[in-house]
This record gives sequence, C-alpha cells and structure tokens, in this order.
Amino acid sequence: MGKLNARKVAALAKDEPRKTADGNGLYFVVPASGEPFWILRFSINGSRPEMTLGSYPELSLADARDAAFQQRKLIKQGINPLAERQRRQWSGIETVEQLFDDWYKNDLQVRLQHANIPKRIYTKEIHPVMGKIRIDQVTALDVREVIKRVVDSGRKSIANDTLMYMKQLFRHANKLDLTQFNPAAAFRINDAGGVEKSRERVLTEDEIATVFRVFRENNVSFTRENYLACCLYLVLGVRNSELCQAPWDEFDLDNGIWELPKERTKNGIPLTIPLPRQALEWLQELKIRALDSDYVFPSRRRSKNPYMGSDTITTAIKYLFGRDKERPTKNKMEGVDYFVVHDLRRTFRTLASAEGIDGQVAERCLNHKLKGVEGIYNRHDFLEERREAHQKVADRICHLL
Repeated sequence: MGKLNARKVAALAKDEPRKTADGNGLYFVVPASGEPFWILRFSINGSRPEMTLGSYPELSLADARDAAFQQRKLIKQGINPLAERQRRQWSGIETVEQLFDDWYKNDLQVRLQHANIPKRIYTKEIHPVMGKIRIDQVTALDVREVIKRVVDSGRKSIANDTLMYMKQLFRHANKLDLTQFNPAAAFRINDAGGVEKSRERVLTEDEIATVFRVFRENNVSFTRENYLACCLYLVLGVRNSELCQAPWDEFDLDNGIWELPKERTKNGIPLTIPLPRQALEWLQELKIRALDSDYVFPSRRRSKNPYMGSDTITTAIKYLFGRDKERPTKNKMEGVDYFVVHDLRRTFRTLASAEGIDGQVAERCLNHKLKGVEGIYNRHDFLEERREAHQKVADRICHLL
C-alpha cells in the first residue's frame, strides 16, 4: 500500500515545492512553478532514470499508481519505458487520438467494408474519455470508465462493441511497437454488456395489425415516412441502414427493381431486389415527400448526413412503447411485446415460410450466403422466384398495414 492518499496529495499540491515518495519508485513532485506531476524512478541496465507519468490533477493518485504498475511490468521484461516513449515521439503517434487515426487510415479503411462503424464508436464512446491521453498513460481504469459510461446509458450491445474495438486499437499499438501493454486486454465481455442473447422476436399477423394501427393513431410522433419505411421493411426484408440510407439512383421504379450495391450491404454482396406492387406505390409516395432530395428518406434536420439516421425509427418505436427516457410517456402498444426495426426483417422471413417459399429463395431475399457446398456451386440468383416471394408476402399482409 502506498504512503499517500488522495487528501494528502491534494494538500501537497498546494504546499511548498518538494518531491514526496508514494513507494515502489512513484513520486509526487511539486515544482517551484507549474503544475504538480508524477514521476517513476526505476532501475534498468545499471542506471536509475526518471520518467514523467503525467500532471496532477489530470492524473489522479489511483491513475498514477496504475500507470506506474504498467511501466514496472515492462521494466521486468527488460523493456525501457523511456525508450518506448521516445519511439512513439519519433513515430508521431503519442496520443490515443493519433493512434486511432493511424489505425483507421492504415488498417480499418483497408480491411473493412464498413470502417465507419468502429470510427463512430471511437468518436462517440472512446475519444471523450481517453482521446487526448498519451498511449503509455492509458490505464485499465480509463478502459473501465469508457465501458461504464456506455453500460450506464443502457446500451449493453454497444458496450460489448466498444470493448472489442478498444482491445483491437491497443493491439494496433502493440503491432507498431508503440507499447507492450494493452490496457483493455484483461477485460471480458461480462465486464461490458454481457453475453448477448440472440434475438428471435417475430411479429404475428395480429401484432402487425395492432402495431400499424398504433402507428397511424400517433402520426405526429410516428411520421408517415416512418410508417412507409416499416411497410417496406416487412415486404422487402432489407436491413435498416440499407433502406434509410438508400439514394433514389439505386431504384428503377419503371421496371420495379432496386439495385443494392455491394458497398452498402453487410456481406459485400450486391443484390437486385424485385419490388412488389405495393412497395412501388409506397415508393412513389416517398418520391413526392422527398421533394428534390437524392435520398428516399432525407434527413429531417441539419445533419452531417443527407439521409435519415439509422436510429430514427428505432427511437420512434421506443417512444410508443414508453421506453424513451428523454420523452417519457405511457406504453401505447396495447400488450404488444417490444420489438426493434431488425425484427421486421426476421418477420419477413417467417411470413415467407408461411407462404411456402423455398428456403433457398427466402435466404437469397435476405441476401444471406448459402452455406457449405451449396453456397459454392449454387450461384443462381433466383430473381423471378424472389419476385414471387416478395409479392406473396406483400399480398398476405397489405390489408394489415
């Protein structure tokens, strides 16, 4: 146990210049001028160098002890942490923000089709806590703080993703030899959002009728655009972002076709989607509502993106269930179990089965890869079969919408 405590450190910071030992080589230094700071004195290769860990109060006593502990782990491995820091300075990658920029440009954008996903999570969840911190000063406490903020906001799935990306980010630092330590390595999924149960929610036809009636009755909070989007999700089975970010130039309404390019699909496989008669009518209405926008669902407010946010409809549904913490209201869904937008895609698959649609055709409607040998040798696109499938599902439920 160290000699200092938080109260002593706060008092020393206001006292006369001095260097006070906490133990195990960690010192709190109050200079004649400037901010107090922490140093670590250590022995390596016959010398006794000192290493600055950070300024106080930005680096608390607990953080300083954690940082010193991590540096001592490197020293035990024969690694000079001062040399490590100098290497980072030469590379131009000293802070977590600079580390992420390098990871994004030289790895994520090259390797991933949707590199914007980890970038969004870094920007929103990780950067506010540790973006400006030097790589060698990031501690497990910082990692825990990032995770805690996300979990406390009720987004357990995002907490798991955030932990995953922090581990990968610091592995990138390991790969570049910027540090030998990964502050996120010891954390497990149970430290974040926990093991996620696979969702199996499917809406029954009675529920579909109730849900869309509630949508209509609440057309101020649940707009006509939201309503038509949900109709399209049910009869097309596409993913949320594939529809809400769709530009008009992907659609050939005269021939009833939507050409979804590989750049916008989750698996990188392009898909020609045959549009049922009802979907064409809804899209014609959306064309009028979109005015001169290039997008089927243009953004309704000032935004960096010209299209509707992927969480817009999710938030609107959450409100009707009385689950929107920012706009509390009673549950208007009359006994219907909670669902999310993606459950409409799963519902489409169930409706297709109810119509007797062949499993391979239904899977291709969802743009799923066929498994095993079948996926290798069967490259048939099933376009006409899928056209029939989408039309059958639309005919089955159109009276419910």
